[in-house]
Amino acid sequence: MRRRGLSGLLPCWALLSAASACLPSAPGPGHCASAGGWGPGSCRGPPLSSGSRPAALPVDPVQENYVRQVRDCIFSVAYPTPFKSRVLLVAISKVVLEEILDLDVSVTETDDFLQLVSGGKVGFGFVPLAHRYGGHQFGSWAGQLGDGRAHMIGVYTNRYGERWELQLKGSGKTPYSRDGDGRAVLRSSVREFLCSEAMHYLGIPTSRAASLVVSDDDVWRDQFYNGNVKKERGAVVLRVAKSWFRIGSLEILAHSGELDLQRSLLDFIIQEHFPSISMNDSNRYLDFFSRVVSETANLIALWMSVGFAHGVCNTDNFSLLSITIDYGPFGFMESYDPDFVPNTSDDERRYKIGNQANVGLFNLDKLLQALKPLLDSRQKQLAFQIVEGYSSHYYLRFTELFKAKLGFLGEGEDDHYLIAFLLRLMEDTKADFTMTFRQLSEITQDQLKELHIPKEYWALQDLAKHKFFSDWVTMYLLRLRRNKGDSDSRRRKRMTSINPRYVLRNWMAESAIRKAEMNDFSGVHLLQQVLQHPFQRQSVAEKAGYALHPPTWAKDLKVSCSS
Repeated sequence: MRRRGLSGLLPCWALLSAASACLPSAPGPGHCASAGGWGPGSCRGPPLSSGSRPAALPVDPVQENYVRQVRDCIFSVAYPTPFKSRVLLVAISKVVLEEILDLDVSVTETDDFLQLVSGGKVGFGFVPLAHRYGGHQFGSWAGQLGDGRAHMIGVYTNRYGERWELQLKGSGKTPYSRDGDGRAVLRSSVREFLCSEAMHYLGIPTSRAASLVVSDDDVWRDQFYNGNVKKERGAVVLRVAKSWFRIGSLEILAHSGELDLQRSLLDFIIQEHFPSISMNDSNRYLDFFSRVVSETANLIALWMSVGFAHGVCNTDNFSLLSITIDYGPFGFMESYDPDFVPNTSDDERRYKIGNQANVGLFNLDKLLQALKPLLDSRQKQLAFQIVEGYSSHYYLRFTELFKAKLGFLGEGEDDHYLIAFLLRLMEDTKADFTMTFRQLSEITQDQLKELHIPKEYWALQDLAKHKFFSDWVTMYLLRLRRNKGDSDSRRRKRMTSINPRYVLRNWMAESAIRKAEMNDFSGVHLLQQVLQHPFQRQSVAEKAGYALHPPTWAKDLKVSCSS
């Protein structure tokens, strides 16, 4: 299929057109495009008014852009704030542009594209929106939050019939900015762009990133909240997702007593994103909750399988579609440590990697509390049973993933013990999480049997220092021999296809960021290239040291919520 240029892509809400005059930089008429019924390969306005929709999702009638408490709506009109200085296009995702947005990558060379993805201009006929939501932050109800620096600039239905919401992050103030300036800085934007794409290629549900731009505008940040305010550069990521609705989207309505609006929003979400649930079913909210519970358990188990810690697992950062969103102070664990905390702002260590499953349960309980006013007494009892089943869902999925990481086929009575035994050895020896599993995927059974660990398998050499390593190896090899119809070559091929060799370690991102701050974006491009193929050995990645011991300077790296 021939991909389109910008003017041909979006005739409905005209993100871009051949004439720059069609891209107003100031707010246009106070209206919102309706969510009408265009077919595949066409576009739609935001999900605001009915047509074939189950309900109308109202927009805040106040259209002035100032910080305020908002009620009785789902969105507020908010226009991006253009940068005052020059803007550079740092990186794009060719796959997102071509396969999700049906764009020919050549459009990225146009000024219209640069203006769109930097927030300089908006598409004629589409009113940009900021979403209203609340949330529990670090365990406490924080009240109204919302898109404080993000603007939804379009909704697109592509040639596959997939509906995608386009959102700029770092594009200026909204009614939900509170004390913030509405901006994002280069370092956090590089991390979000790279990690959202990296997670996709690891096979983990996630929002995607289409582009990254940087400006010369000054943005001031106290990165570690220690009084050391520094000047940084403003940046914007164009990110896309099937939906940006999160647990906090429903919480704010329940806390405000806006139950009719909450019901309307739920019905929209179910009809749009959970088509297997019948809108005529009186138990549809219960079915919805059940899906969110099981898929959240699956998502967190997937995070754990690659050593990913989100860093800020607040309810406002948990997607109702169970995808990874809102990348901030995340981190991929290096030395195995259940107490690993990527976010230096998390003084209570609430969101340490070993607590993510528990936090998921906490968040789902808050979702249940928000849904309770819409459920009858019988449904409430069933909902409690559903959330009580979360732990079983999580444990089952976690076990399945780690059995696959170790190359097991079928069921073994000692499988759980072997997994726990290995993780304990890794914790005691501080063995690298990613490379321990990867090198177990590459080493032969004969080498393991002889306890002959070649120098290139440095993570296994660290693990082998444990006095019980040989005991674990004996049990492990015995279990592998129980794989029916398997061979060592098939095992290694299978394991290398699911145990990545490369993940976005903090030191790798930091190296790219330091170069980017000097207008050298080669590190960003290299990482983007490598992380698209995390399971394949790549010469450029090996040369860059991406599969070696982290450098000594990386031990002092810190990441915070300040971005």
